[in-house]
Amino acid sequence: MTVRVSKPEFNLREKISELDKPTGFKGNELMRSDTAQEVRGLIGADRKNLAINGDMRIAQRGTGVFTGSQAYAADRWRTSFGAGGFNFQNVTDAPVGFNNSIKVTQTSYGSASYKMIEQYIEGYSIRGLGYGTAEAKTATLSFFVKGSVAGLYAVTIQNAATGGSRVCYVSSYTINRPNVWEYKTVKIFPPTSHTWYTDHQRGIGIIFSLGSTGYATSTLNQWQVANKFDVTGAIDLSNISGATLQLTGVQYEIGENATDFEHRPYAEELALCQRYFFRMQPVSNYSGYGMGGAYSSTQAVAFMYFPVPMRISPDFSYNGALSTFYDKVGGFNGSGDFTNITKTQTMGNTVTGIPHLELLVTVNSGGTAGNPFLLATENNTNTYFDFSAEL
Repeated sequence: MTVRVSKPEFNLREKISELDKPTGFKGNELMRSDTAQEVRGLIGADRKNLAINGDMRIAQRGTGVFTGSQAYAADRWRTSFGAGGFNFQNVTDAPVGFNNSIKVTQTSYGSASYKMIEQYIEGYSIRGLGYGTAEAKTATLSFFVKGSVAGLYAVTIQNAATGGSRVCYVSSYTINRPNVWEYKTVKIFPPTSHTWYTDHQRGIGIIFSLGSTGYATSTLNQWQVANKFDVTGAIDLSNISGATLQLTGVQYEIGENATDFEHRPYAEELALCQRYFFRMQPVSNYSGYGMGGAYSSTQAVAFMYFPVPMRISPDFSYNGALSTFYDKVGGFNGSGDFTNITKTQTMGNTVTGIPHLELLVTVNSGGTAGNPFLLATENNTNTYFDFSAEL
C-alpha cells in the first residue's frame, strides 16, 4: 500500500527572516519586498533618471510645429542641424504607459554633416556617476523609438569639454519594423579619465543622430577622444522624403541594467524644467507680469519672480508688440507709449540659482518718479515673456 505524507505549506521569505541574522528592521522589509520598485523606495534610490522630461509631457513652448535648428518640441529636448529641413513637434502618439512623444519629420534635404535631437544634463546632476575617477559607475540608457525607416541608427553620450578634451561613447540601435514602437537599451561603461564638468555647466549630452554623416564612427561602445555622434552606415533621415522619427521614455540611470521608467510627479518634472526655461503668459486680459516702481518720467522697473531658481541669469525675450503692454496702476501715459523692455539687474548666482530679476521698461513720457508700476498685458492673452537658461 502507498502511504502519502504531506507537510503544511510555509512562506520561505518569512522563514528566512526568522533566522538569527542581524538583518535589522529594514533588512526584514527588504527581504519581504516583491518588486524592484519597493526595494528602491526602501533604500532611498528613487529619482534615478538623470534625463529631465524623458516622457516628453512638459512642453512650455507649446505643441505646435517647430521648424529650424535649436527648436524645443518638449522641454529640455531640442533639434540641432546645419542644413536641410525638419519639422519638430510634440504629439500624443506614444507607447503604452506614456502620453506624449517628440517627432521629427524630414521636409527638405541638406548636406550638413550634423543633424540630431539632444539633451544636455547639468554637471551638478552627474556627480553621482563619478565620471573621470576610478569610482566611475556603469550607466544604462533606455528609450522607446518609432521610425518610418527601418535600419541602423546611433545614440551617443558625450562630455561637454572642448578641443582635445572632447570624448564620446557612440552606440548603435536598430529599428526593426517601420512605424512600430520599439524599446531599446544601451549600457554605458564607466569613463575613468577625461574632463567632466560637475557644476552649472554642461555635464553630459544625450544625442540621437538623424544622420550626422560627417561625425560618424565605426568605433562603438567605448569611450574615444573624438567629436563623434553617428555610426558609419546609419540611416540619414534628411535624405529620405517625409521620413519620421519619434522618441519617448528616455531614461539615463546608474546601473548595469535598465529598469522601469521613472514617472515623476507632474509638478516635480515641471519644476525641473523651469530651472532651464520659464514662460510667463496671462490667462486673462490686463494681467500683471510684475510689480515695481518708476524712477523717472521715462523709466520704470518691474520685478520678475521665477517659480524655481534658474540655472544662470536667463536670456529674456517677449512676444507681442510693445503697444500690447502697459502700466496698470502707476500713472504712465496710456498704451502705445512703451519703447523698450530689457533685462537689467539679476539676483542670485550659479550656486544658489537665480530667484528673480528686474525688467527695465522705457516709455515716451508721463511717469512720476516714486510711483508704483505694474507691468501688464493690455486687453489680450497672446503676449508672453520667455526666460531661458538652457545648457
